[in-house]
Amino acid sequence: ISVTATDKVTAMADTATVHIGFIAYGPDSNGAYATGSRISNGIVKALTGAGIPNDAIESENQNVSPVQPYQIEKLTPAEKAQRQFQITQSWTVRVPANDAAKTLDLAVKAGANQSGQIDWSFKDENAPEAQAAAKALQRARAQAEQMATSLNTKLGALLYASNEVQASPIRPMAMRSMAAGAMDKVEPLAINPRQIEKTATVHAIFAIE
Repeated sequence: ISVTATDKVTAMADTATVHIGFIAYGPDSNGAYATGSRISNGIVKALTGAGIPNDAIESENQNVSPVQPYQIEKLTPAEKAQRQFQITQSWTVRVPANDAAKTLDLAVKAGANQSGQIDWSFKDENAPEAQAAAKALQRARAQAEQMATSLNTKLGALLYASNEVQASPIRPMAMRSMAAGAMDKVEPLAINPRQIEKTATVHAIFAIE
């Protein structure tokens, strides 16, 4: 008897990947770079000073480039002169899910004004996947037993099984251009981990007796 069955498990994410970054400006390339260096090192220092290990902070990208005229066309001449070049940098910070709000708060208050997206996941991705597959296999066996009964036979041993596991789309939480400054007394945002659904489809073949 060949059966295909699907089942799922839902579990609370235990790991958060927080996306942080900043944009800063300067009158020339060197000026923008100097400002960016100060902000960049300040952000990382704030994170590591709070106990986040260095290997949990991974660089995504960094760039120094001229500001395009259309980006500053509405500014005053004095403001335009100070925004001739821009520097951007971003990181991902992997922390326990319950530390996501604290991590984002630390980064933003240190100058990470382009931050907010959070990806939720599991420290051990295999555990929920195995649970979903086990439930799907149980469902497959139950269906096979019903088929065997209808055929006036007895279900025998499992001969073959394969499974495909899928995670439901994780909706990122994102905020951009968060202003930093005079924020030391501001409470962290209220952020809660998401539940993630893992679905497994099992194809099983049973002997009959």
